[in-house]
Amino acid sequence: MKLTRTFVGLSSALSAMLVMLAVGHFNLWARENSPAFHVERTPINRDARLGTSFAPIVKKVAPSVVNIFTTRFVKERLRRNPMLNDPFFRQFFGNQLPADGDGRERTRKEQSLGSGVIVSSDGYILTANHVVAEADEIKVAIAGNKKEFTARVIGKDQATDVAVLKIEANNLTAVTLADSEQLEVGDVVLAIGNPFGLAQTVTMGIVSALGRNGLPGFNQYQDFIQTDAAINPGNSGGALVDAEGRLVGINTAIVPNENGGNQGIGFAVPINLARGVLERLVSGGKVTRGYLGILPQDVDAGLAKQFQLPDQNGALVGDVVPGAPAAKAGLQSGDVILAINGKPIADAHGLQLTVSQCAPGSAATIKFLRNGVIKTLVITLGELPGGNGAENEESNTPETGSTKADALDGVTVADLEPQVRAQLRVPGSIHGALVAEVDSASNAAEAGLRPNDLIVEINRQPVTNSEDAVRLGKAARGEQILVKIWRRLGDNSGTRFLSVDNTKHAK
Repeated sequence: MKLTRTFVGLSSALSAMLVMLAVGHFNLWARENSPAFHVERTPINRDARLGTSFAPIVKKVAPSVVNIFTTRFVKERLRRNPMLNDPFFRQFFGNQLPADGDGRERTRKEQSLGSGVIVSSDGYILTANHVVAEADEIKVAIAGNKKEFTARVIGKDQATDVAVLKIEANNLTAVTLADSEQLEVGDVVLAIGNPFGLAQTVTMGIVSALGRNGLPGFNQYQDFIQTDAAINPGNSGGALVDAEGRLVGINTAIVPNENGGNQGIGFAVPINLARGVLERLVSGGKVTRGYLGILPQDVDAGLAKQFQLPDQNGALVGDVVPGAPAAKAGLQSGDVILAINGKPIADAHGLQLTVSQCAPGSAATIKFLRNGVIKTLVITLGELPGGNGAENEESNTPETGSTKADALDGVTVADLEPQVRAQLRVPGSIHGALVAEVDSASNAAEAGLRPNDLIVEINRQPVTNSEDAVRLGKAARGEQILVKIWRRLGDNSGTRFLSVDNTKHAK
């Protein structure tokens, strides 16, 4: 799926996880310096009949949606016309011609257009980060106001694609914020912005889906509202409002058609997520995120059966970082996190998103399942370290002697030699059998096992070398084989679980 961020201009498009978990709602955050905005948490009246016009809603919201004009100054080195290297031309100019690459530069101006939303009467504006990410100058124009304002950037957060601007003005018409958790699929929404550089434009649609994530090439913390309300280039940073005119999201991206325009699939950052970023940027100038210090994974059908879970909800703890908050509190590999601060956790992404929205130093109540027993821990969160994206893994297939494990058909394992341990940066405390090869048609490959993984347990029995892996593989019984592995994932390397189907033969 190809995504396009929805701003328009003369410049080229601005360049658009597993993480060691970066919990809670924004009301956990200190707000003494927050803008004075108005929030209505009640859901819309879904029993009401739609009227014949949305004009009253548009008139209410339109003064809060602004045009954003950005300018970027790009320095580029001048190059001499290659024709001037021709001896025929040089005989007329001699040495007066500058040497090629003499260091002369010129400044080129790139301009782009986007949208924003006034969220406080004293001039705080929410927009999309990619609208202003590389801007040297930012101007804001308010509908119906002949004056153009110079905006300063309060802060930007690439991970959520949210930015906060401030203009020096008072008594502005600020939008009312809704509680985006009250949204339901099928609710009517309006998108307001400035597509294609046109003046303010309104489109209507419904909420097509909620909680969209995993979209390729996009920001890390994804929890998008999907809508079929037409969103086009230039709409980025604009308002997505409900049928009562309350802000539910900040428009940010589309799945474009072949001409780059709307084809009925647009995305907006939920206002609850954007509001939390706004409060942190205004109060502290940066976004800090809560940190547990675990490497979680989703629960598939095989893992649910292995861990005696009633369904596939929850996030399985694959690894716990030594010395991190989770480790200090007693969370263990193999625990399944079910809820945080009373909020159910559906999968690893939901856990990551929930943790990221909590303040470092705040207390998080973790409900989890261990060996079939539900337990609770209260963990004081740390602060998510910088550089929290998972790096691409390198392919370093070891050249060592190998032995084939019969039960894990198609898997070739080897002892972990010292030079390979150093190459893969395997901690000294980790022991196991190195996966040298995995047949792409094998059940293990289907479960996610791959070369350079280190098998550390099979059916909860420790593996210290290739002989252990072969012995335990042969002894493994049951429909599923539970394999615990250590995997290099850049700075986020750690253990995780795989459930390998043992009911069918390898292809």
